Amino acid sequence: MNTLKSRLRSLAADGVLIIYFVFVLFPILWMVLTSFKRTDELYTTRFFFHPTLESYKVITIGEQFVSGTGAFRPDFPKFFMNSVILSVGAVLLSLLVGVPAAYALARFRFKGKESLAFTFLSFRFAPEFAVIIPLSIIYRKLGLYNTYFGIIWVFQLITLPLLIWVLRGYFEEISPEIEQAAQTDGYPWWQVFIRILLPLVRPGLAASALLAFVFAWNNFVYPLVLGGSDVQTVTVSALSFLSSEQAYYNRMAAACVIASIPEIVLALSIQRYLIRGLSFGAVKG
Repeated sequence: MNTLKSRLRSLAADGVLIIYFVFVLFPILWMVLTSFKRTDELYTTRFFFHPTLESYKVITIGEQFVSGTGAFRPDFPKFFMNSVILSVGAVLLSLLVGVPAAYALARFRFKGKESLAFTFLSFRFAPEFAVIIPLSIIYRKLGLYNTYFGIIWVFQLITLPLLIWVLRGYFEEISPEIEQAAQTDGYPWWQVFIRILLPLVRPGLAASALLAFVFAWNNFVYPLVLGGSDVQTVTVSALSFLSSEQAYYNRMAAACVIASIPEIVLALSIQRYLIRGLSFGAVKG
């Protein structure tokens, strides 16, 4: 009797998890299905339709006009590369600045350390719409509007606080005696930092870098207001599929599917570091 109750409870728990799993992933499934629909099937069919790669072809290669006299060349590949350049550049700059900052906050004692750390974190909490107008004025005066450096710089408001707080908790997990022992053996501080500390915080680096990349890649407001056509990203370019005459939801869905590939590939490639890095950063950061 007890065995039967245990099995029923297990089946009920599994059923609830399956229902929740379907509920959470249904929007993604619907987006993928929409990307394979023709434009004339967007509003006439649900799950049964004639799948086609037309949307992927149009946004990546282009399409021939009906008259046959010309062709449409999309800018989506350019916008995709812009997102790669801006997101990777933002993460690299955050790592260059954030790793030493996280180490300093974890190791050194100085007046106002916690206030400074909270100030970094408050940048992440600040609403984007609260700072976007003054930033737009400053960027236009400094000539940073519609530039790669300008967008990478403003992305630090998103990526840098996250990286500092995750890595700070990770550095605090490492005993200072390890550094002292290495310095006693004759290693200078920079070699101790590079050869010993950085390999120990590798899971935290992977987790924070991935999250920073995701937040930078998905950001919409900063590239929309502070960037023009030269540095437009995939998140902003999705608006180009909507017009007063026609809403190409299938092409927008195809663009979203392609845009999600780098994030999925990165998450799978560093999966073994991700959970450990996030858990340590959450506990101590």
